[in-house]
Amino acid sequence: MTGHHPQTRAVHPPVITPSGSRPLGQPIYQGHLFAFDAADDLAAAFHGPGQAFLYGRMSNPTVRSLEEALAEIEGGAGALATAAGMGAVNGVLMALLKSGDHVIAQSSLYGGTYALLHDLAERWGVELTHIPGDDPGEVRAALRPNTRLLYLETVANPTTHVTDIPAFTEAVRGTGVLTVVDNTFAPLLCRPLEHGADIVVHSVTKFLSGHGDVMGGAAVFADPDLHRRVWDHAVELGSTADPFAAWLTLRGLATAPMRVARHSANALDLARRLAGHASVDRVHYPGLIDHPQHEIARRLLPDGAGGVLSFELAGGREAGRVFSESVRLVSLSPSLGDTGTLVMHPASTSHRQMDAASLAAAGIGEGTVRLAVGLEDPDDLWDDIEQALAKAT
Repeated sequence: MTGHHPQTRAVHPPVITPSGSRPLGQPIYQGHLFAFDAADDLAAAFHGPGQAFLYGRMSNPTVRSLEEALAEIEGGAGALATAAGMGAVNGVLMALLKSGDHVIAQSSLYGGTYALLHDLAERWGVELTHIPGDDPGEVRAALRPNTRLLYLETVANPTTHVTDIPAFTEAVRGTGVLTVVDNTFAPLLCRPLEHGADIVVHSVTKFLSGHGDVMGGAAVFADPDLHRRVWDHAVELGSTADPFAAWLTLRGLATAPMRVARHSANALDLARRLAGHASVDRVHYPGLIDHPQHEIARRLLPDGAGGVLSFELAGGREAGRVFSESVRLVSLSPSLGDTGTLVMHPASTSHRQMDAASLAAAGIGEGTVRLAVGLEDPDDLWDDIEQALAKAT
């Protein structure tokens, strides 16, 4: 910039590229534009993921670092980082479905996913069949010539139903039906692509980032062509991740294995205590031997059953409200995977879109309480839960 006026120098500060050393961690590339020396190189950058960085909505070094890390964790051929978990779900469903297509989805789903599927059914004419998710024969019975997608959750929200992913993916093998698995509840504990899934989606807001300060999502693909197909749509949708959120998620990934193990251990401890309490009718946690899918969980989740459990209070809806408002150490909050323990009443919050019949079909009761167990000492958590149970009795 020698010879230019100060105003010009202010607009064009030097851009430093490390030489002779390298950053130990992924830097934050907050800028959204990249420049080229040749027009042909600029044109080539428009051709998809893996090309030169061009524009933040399409690609960014920090975001790509996260995508590559998640693809390696899940054993995928490529990944797409999004601005929220629902950005990943929307990106996948809207890229792969059109009017007249048929989707098979398990009944017990995250409320946002359930609402999106029904919105697509009402506005786009996508046909939708819900199945309990207990027997792969349900899938074979529901298959139609226009079936395009099977949508499952590794551990369902909030019932903790565990899907036998290998059996369900086998049920659609050779049919051309793609299997999408939401693995938000079981990152690092299960790798659905290894069990035949085509796409894995995550809300990285939860366990993967893990500190309650990130909003983000991701989709990981077994096939690079499928990755490209969804990437094209996601770029048009504008759901791609922010660099700073991606950087925070990368920071969280470093401790995710240790955190997920502690979440699981604490959840199992509290599930066992809750199962013996007089105010609790039933506890839903895959780590308990009386859980309907306990044997499946032992096979798919050998290193822990995750950090989320739910339980049924004998007093019904009012007991659920009183309990959730009576905790002190535990926070009344809608998310999960945070360092601190969170509680919520699904029927009036995350699953508010569902009527009584839909709630019952999904296995959610009026008194169901979801506990997203954090990293605190389990004795301190139990003291708080016990005093809240006493008030809800």
